[in-house]
Amino acid sequence: MPYTPVLISASTLSGDEVKNADGEKLGHVKDIMIDTENNSVAYYVLSFGGLLGMGDKLFAIPPEAVALNTQEKCLTLNVEKKQLENAKGFHKDKWPNMADPAFRNSLYKYYNISDRSAA
Repeated sequence: MPYTPVLISASTLSGDEVKNADGEKLGHVKDIMIDTENNSVAYYVLSFGGLLGMGDKLFAIPPEAVALNTQEKCLTLNVEKKQLENAKGFHKDKWPNMADPAFRNSLYKYYNISDRSAA
C-alpha cells in the first residue's frame, strides 16, 4: 500500500496535474488559498485550458472535492470534463472571496460537496 503523507507542503502541490476518476487531464494546481481565520485550505485554484498559461480558465475547487494521488503525483477531482468546462470560473485579476457565503454555497453545491464550515 502506498504511503500517503499526513502533512504536505502546499508548494509541493503547486503545478501538479489534476485528473478526473477516468484519468482525463483537467488542468493543474495554479495555487492553494489558505483561510487564515480557520487555519485551513479554503480552495484549490485549478487552471484549465489555454496554451502555455495563456487563456487559461481559473476555477475555485473546494478542498473536499479533491483527493491526493501519490502514485501518479496528481490530484483527483471526481467530475466529468464537461462539468468543469461548464463551471463558473474567475478572472486571473479578480479572485473569489470564499468568505462570501453566497459564493461558497454555490461552489460547494456545484461540486456536490457538504460544506463543513456551514455546520
